[in-house]
Amino acid sequence: MNPNLSKLQPYPFQRLRDLFTGITANQQLKNINLSIGEPKHATPQLITDAFIHNLSGMASYPTTAGITELRQAISAWASRRYGIPALNPEKEIIPVNGSREALFAFAQAIIDTSKPNPVVISPNPFYQIYEGAAFLAGAEPFFLNNLPENAYAMDFSSVPESVWLRTQLLYLCSPGNPTGKVMSLTQWEEVFELSDRYGFVIAADECYSEIYFDEEAPPIGALEAAFKLGRDYTRLMIFSSLSKRSNVPGMRSGFVAGDAQLIEKFLLYRTYHGCAMSPAVQAASIAAWNDEVHVIENRRQYAEKFNAVTPILQSVLAVEKPDAAFYLWAKSKTSDTELALKLYHEANVTVLPGSFLARDAHGINPGENFIRIALVASLNECVEAAKRIQNILQ
Repeated sequence: MNPNLSKLQPYPFQRLRDLFTGITANQQLKNINLSIGEPKHATPQLITDAFIHNLSGMASYPTTAGITELRQAISAWASRRYGIPALNPEKEIIPVNGSREALFAFAQAIIDTSKPNPVVISPNPFYQIYEGAAFLAGAEPFFLNNLPENAYAMDFSSVPESVWLRTQLLYLCSPGNPTGKVMSLTQWEEVFELSDRYGFVIAADECYSEIYFDEEAPPIGALEAAFKLGRDYTRLMIFSSLSKRSNVPGMRSGFVAGDAQLIEKFLLYRTYHGCAMSPAVQAASIAAWNDEVHVIENRRQYAEKFNAVTPILQSVLAVEKPDAAFYLWAKSKTSDTELALKLYHEANVTVLPGSFLARDAHGINPGENFIRIALVASLNECVEAAKRIQNILQ
């Protein structure tokens, strides 16, 4: 077996199941699960209709690059969303089976193990795929702590020169998981300058880009930042997804876009990897990328939940409405694992301990004493869960 498999840590939700082993939830109350970031809003009818009407495509092998119409739809969406010139559908876009698999696969294609001790940098707390991708690509993860005193931003000045010289890949997530923070144009400029200086590739995870609260001020994206700064997309790749945007996590549909040379090599890798998108999913994806009405309604529902829940929780937890995404990152006065156990046992509300989303790095675990609350359930359930948490902690 690949010896790097032994470096993988249990996934956060496995750790949560282990934490709850032997613990009985309050059976007088229905469970409200706010631990996993799985969208629960209804999948739009236009997407399911497109999927059903194209099931005949299941009789054919799909190409790894996907059909031209899908790449054109993605290019048109990116241009509308970010105000950038149209991406070349043939050279700057690949459809992928959700951003998760692509974020993992990208490291396998990028990391050059012929060079000594390659490094992959990521935020901390972070999406666990970044770490697993680094280990299995034969690289060493280096974590940059996102701390409240630093506005939950990555402090690049704290990275030693010796680490930068070995860095081949930098994972970024904006809007961030779990903090919901959005990178500014100034922060993007700093990242691009570092990439120019040290030659590493930027993997920008933008799966939460369409969950925000001001229709007039959407979060800036990496391609948008590069365009505004007068740059091309050299060493830059974005990873986007329909899962959160369009409430189709089970469809597994997204795309990668950016540096044409990286796209060419990544497409070669994926051709051998065998991860082409189903024709029916491609058709449904075209319908999704071409429509914004359902996305606006999706954002309205999340905004309604944040506006209802945040004031309730602020009476017992240190928590603020995020810049974007659908998580509340709440600081407690007690251990995050103890609080998760208490809420499950006494209130039958499931939340995720923040320490499960982070690693001990530079002397601390930045997720300790935080819990992540995913506002993915219905409005009534989210409000009910917030009131239970308030009652318990008061």
